[in-house]
Amino acid sequence: MVYTNILHPPEDGVPPFVRVKHYLRQGLAQGRWLPGALMPSEADLVQQFGVSRMTVNRAIRELQTEGLVTRTQGLGTFAAALHRVSSTLRIQDVHEEIVERGHIHRSKVHVCREESAEQGIAEQLGVPVSSKVFHTLIVHYENGVPLQCEDRFVNPACAPNYLGEDFTNVTPTQHLFRNTALWRAQYQLEAAYPTQQEAKLLNIKTNDPCLIMVRRTHTRNAVITLARLVYPGSRYSLAGEFKP
Repeated sequence: MVYTNILHPPEDGVPPFVRVKHYLRQGLAQGRWLPGALMPSEADLVQQFGVSRMTVNRAIRELQTEGLVTRTQGLGTFAAALHRVSSTLRIQDVHEEIVERGHIHRSKVHVCREESAEQGIAEQLGVPVSSKVFHTLIVHYENGVPLQCEDRFVNPACAPNYLGEDFTNVTPTQHLFRNTALWRAQYQLEAAYPTQQEAKLLNIKTNDPCLIMVRRTHTRNAVITLARLVYPGSRYSLAGEFKP
């Protein structure tokens, strides 16, 4: 979900619920309430804006419909988890991307095992060198054509059942969304050549340009996963939209 029109307050004359909604959206976008944080109560918002409880309830319900907040009976309203809300780049599962285009997704698992963490991986995951980590190497296909090579390391403390998943039916991203408390993500994008192994798995040449994304996700207290996602440049484009 992408925030729009968050920098400018609504003009005079707009319905009161829009003012409340804008205030909450702007706070979410600016990080006033982090993912999972408790947001102002309806009673507090009624007092702050001088509006009815029905007006506040409508604003919150619309934010809930947009996936920006969650509500728990008796507890209150909470900022939605990070994978549901992003002001810049959405974490989207490759399966969802392919299905949304009306195409068929399948995956082939080349590696799915426990390994000892080498120094570089250990540093990225924040675990001791030679400690056990989970490693998967999966190629995702769109209508039978290799679209993404996903090389992923996972911190077992965050996802202890990761290796028990059938990754021909569920993607690693889907599993981690369902089973971890995602709080923060870091991305690095570059245009580069694939490794020899990646070129072979994607059925391309080693001098074919690719879009390479390295992504690391966190809970509040630990790194969940480090993933290298390689897309052949001739088969994939990254698009987005910005509305001031």
